[in-house]
Amino acid sequence: MAVGFILITTQPGFETSVRDALEKVTLVSGKWTVFGEYDVFVKIECEDEIDLTRCIIEDVRSIEGIVDTRTLIGAEV
Repeated sequence: MAVGFILITTQPGFETSVRDALEKVTLVSGKWTVFGEYDVFVKIECEDEIDLTRCIIEDVRSIEGIVDTRTLIGAEV
């Protein structure tokens, strides 16, 4: 299993619409509004890194109102 965490910065006023759009992304397993440098924190779980990459690039980063993302890849140690 591949796990990714995405820190999202939105345009001002787009926090709610970005969270609503993330509801439609099937691989999103959790999402939270956060305060500070980032606006939304997202957890993605999928079969492998290929699905993870596709989801991040095609499904998440294409959402209107997102201006920046930082992605952290989870690893089992």
